[in-house]
Amino acid sequence: MRRFLLYTHAGRASALQALRSVLRHMAERGVGAVMIDDQVDEVCADAEGHLPAGLDQLVRGDGVEVRDVAHASVGVELCIVLGGDGTILRALEAVRPDDVPVHGVNLGHVGFLAESEVEDLSTTIDRLLDREYEIEERSTLDVTVRDRDDVVVAQHWALNEASLEKADRQKMIYVVVEIDGRPVSSFGCDGLLLSTSTGSTAYAFSAGGPIIWPEVDSFLLVPLAAHALFARPLVLGRSSEAAVEMAMDNPVDAVLTLDGRRTQTVEPGMRIEARLSPRSVRLVRLSPTPFADRLVEKFQLPVVGWRGRDGRAV
Repeated sequence: MRRFLLYTHAGRASALQALRSVLRHMAERGVGAVMIDDQVDEVCADAEGHLPAGLDQLVRGDGVEVRDVAHASVGVELCIVLGGDGTILRALEAVRPDDVPVHGVNLGHVGFLAESEVEDLSTTIDRLLDREYEIEERSTLDVTVRDRDDVVVAQHWALNEASLEKADRQKMIYVVVEIDGRPVSSFGCDGLLLSTSTGSTAYAFSAGGPIIWPEVDSFLLVPLAAHALFARPLVLGRSSEAAVEMAMDNPVDAVLTLDGRRTQTVEPGMRIEARLSPRSVRLVRLSPTPFADRLVEKFQLPVVGWRGRDGRAV
C-alpha cells in the first residue's frame, strides 16, 4: 500500500477541518495515512474545542497508522503538511532522515514554503495521489559549534537560518566574522544570521538582507543591529565557509537558534561554523510558478502599469 505522512497544525480549526477532508479523500483512493503519535494526541486533545465531528474516530481508527517520530517517514512516499511555514519546518525535521518530499498546504500567513491553498484542497490531493507534481531541491546549512578548546560540541542543520542572538537584552555581544579561514570584521551587535536562499524571505529579509532566488546556491551572513561602519550582509557560495567567534571577553552568553525551533547556549570563546550542506530538502511543487510571481503574491507588491515584452497589461 502507498503511504503518505500527514502533518498538521493541531491548534488551528481550519487545519483540523482540512485533516478530516484529506483522511477521507485518501481512504477513498486506497492510500494509507501515517501520523506521528504526538500529533494524534494533540489533535484528539481538542483543548480549544475545534475538533470537527468524526475526526477523532478517523485518526484513532484503522485507516491511520500511528508511529513515533523516529520512524515516521520510513516507507512513506510523500508528506502533506497542513499549516504555515512553521509547521512545514517541523515536518521537515521529521522526514529528513528518509529524504521524503514535502508538500505544504498553506493555512498560515505569508507561507513561502507552502505551495497550494486550502481552498483547492480536493484538487491538490488528487494531483499528489496521481503523482502530478515536480520535486524542487532546496539547499540547507550545516552548522558546527565548537568550544573554546576547538572541540566540536554540537552539529545542526537549518533550512531557513541559524540565528545567533544576545541572551541579555540590555547588553551587546562581540563577534569576529571569518570567511574561508580569514578574518573579515569584528563588532558589537544584537546578533547575526546565517541564512540560506530559502531563508532570505524570512528573518534575514526582516533584518535587511537581500532576497535570493531559491535556485541560487548560496547563503547569507546578516549582522543584526551591528555597531560598526562595515556590517553589510554578505552573500557566500557553496565552496565558502563562514565562521562566527564569540569574543573571549563577552559580557553575556548568546543563544543559537535553528529555524526558530532548536536552541543552544553559546558562551564566550565558542565558535560557530556554517556552510551549505551536501544534503538538500525536497519540496513538492504542483506548478512551475515563477518566483517573481510568488514574491508579488505573498508580499502584495504593486505591479500596476506593467506591460511586459508582449504588451500584456496587469
